[in-house]
Amino acid sequence: MAKVSTAQRSVLMLLGDYAEDYEVMVPFQALQAFGVAVDAVCPGKASGEVCRTAIQQLEPYYQTYTEYQGHNFVLNATFDEINAKDYDGLLIPGGRAPEYLAMDEKVLSLVREFMEAKKPIIAVCHGQLILAAAGVVGGRKCTAYPAVKSALVAAGAHWVEHTTLPRFVVDGNLITAVSYMDHPWLIRSFVHALGGSISGADKKILFLCGDFMEDYEVMVPF
Repeated sequence: MAKVSTAQRSVLMLLGDYAEDYEVMVPFQALQAFGVAVDAVCPGKASGEVCRTAIQQLEPYYQTYTEYQGHNFVLNATFDEINAKDYDGLLIPGGRAPEYLAMDEKVLSLVREFMEAKKPIIAVCHGQLILAAAGVVGGRKCTAYPAVKSALVAAGAHWVEHTTLPRFVVDGNLITAVSYMDHPWLIRSFVHALGGSISGADKKILFLCGDFMEDYEVMVPF
């Protein structure tokens, strides 16, 4: 069980078109299940508009991931109306969106505000491109999807290599992970950073699966 032991926390999720599908929906729903309010925003878009997501999967025989069309994720807040002071933490999913969000000065300024306030920040996969562009990883331990290593190192980060799960790093208020496969540890660490507590490690549940189950109804509770 997870419980946010202090007053209800709220976090900001920063995404754009073709953010990685699981890296958006899984933490968005899981954190709410843990009692954390989540506002999802995209520069240039308003609450009620959508961001198209992308599903990225590693497959045999290919040298990089394959990308499939994901879902239309509905934003529940407006980027131009948010204030970093109203949130307890920041979440940055990966996918292709960080490639262009990392060039948006408003995005970079927002990230710097969270870092200067020492609020918890989690970034996964390619989301660390935004951290590197914002200049907030100098001297910090980080991990990410391997292709992001050069950007982080060039920005002054100390790269942490992983070969087995879990592949995540906690360095003060900064929590980074390689991919959505690391969500269990990433989300648990974020809940802790927000002042929450988690129990129930001794419990087991049975997950009854079959071919062509609904995607989110599998991945989010799993």
